[in-house]
Amino acid sequence: MDIGMVGLGRMGANMTQRLLDGGHRVVVTDLNTDAVKASAAAGAVPADSLADVVSKLEARRAIWMMVPSGAPVQSTIDTLAPLLSKGDVVIDGGNSNYHDSMRRAEELAARGIDYLDAGTSGGIWGLREGFCLMVGGTDAAFALVEPVLKTLAPADGYAHVGPSGAGHFVKMVHNGIEYGLMAAYGEGFELLAGSKFDLDLHQVSALWNRGSVVRSWLLELTERAFARDPQLESIKGFVQDSGEGRWTVQEALDQDVPAPIITLSLMRRFASRQPESFSAKVQAALRNEFGGHAVQQTEKA
Repeated sequence: MDIGMVGLGRMGANMTQRLLDGGHRVVVTDLNTDAVKASAAAGAVPADSLADVVSKLEARRAIWMMVPSGAPVQSTIDTLAPLLSKGDVVIDGGNSNYHDSMRRAEELAARGIDYLDAGTSGGIWGLREGFCLMVGGTDAAFALVEPVLKTLAPADGYAHVGPSGAGHFVKMVHNGIEYGLMAAYGEGFELLAGSKFDLDLHQVSALWNRGSVVRSWLLELTERAFARDPQLESIKGFVQDSGEGRWTVQEALDQDVPAPIITLSLMRRFASRQPESFSAKVQAALRNEFGGHAVQQTEKA
C-alpha cells in the first residue's frame, strides 16, 4: 500500500527500508535532506515538506510519524491536519504520552481524521528482526494500515491492543519493565565484575543465554557489548532516560500500584548522571556530626 513516513532517524529510516523491501510505496520527508536522499536512493518517493507528502498520496491517506515526542509531534499534527481529508489516518509511532495521544485522537476525530498510536519497539535491530507494534485506535483505521503493520512486524508481532491511547500506554509500561530488567542485569554483572574470581563476563553472559531462565534479547545484547569491550572501559556510566519510565512511575502513583523495582531503576538512572552526589555529602556530614565518623575531604577543604 501507499504510506507517508515523516521522520527518517534511525528508526524511521529502517522502517522505511523494511516497507520498501515489502513492496510498499513510501513517500518520505525529514528536516535532514541527506536522510531523504538516502531513502530515495533505496526506492522511496522524496518529498520536501508535509504538504508535498500529502500531495503525493491518494486518499484515503496513511501518514506515519517517527518524530520525537512532545512539541515535534504536536507541530507535525498541527501542520498536517488542515492538509488531510476525512478518512485519512495519522499514525504516531514514537513514544508519546498516552494522555496526549487520547487528546490528539479526539481532536482529529472532530475533523474526520483517524489517529493511531503505535507503540514501536525494536530499536536499530528492527530492520532485520522486525518491529513489535502495540496499536491503539479505531478498528477501521487499524484495518486500513494492517498491511503496513504486517510488513513491519515479525510473525505475531503486532496487535490492536485497544482504543486511542492504549498503544502508547502499553508501550509506556513496556519501557518501564525494560528499565527494571536493565537495572537487574547491571547490578548482577557489577557483582560478577567485583568478585575475587576474575570472571569472564562475556563468557558468563553467553552461557546464560543458553538455556538459563534469565536468558533474553537484552542479555544477548549484553553478550555483544562484552564481546566488544570486556570491561566496558570505553563507556561512561551515564544512563539517560527518554520519559516513559517517569510516566510509568507516575501511573503507578496515580493507580496506587506498588512498583518499587521500576521506580528504583529510574532513580538509579538519575544517580548515574551525578559526578558527585549531594545527598551522599549530607549523609557523610551527618555521620560525622552525630558519631564523629571520619569524612573524606575535597581538595577545597
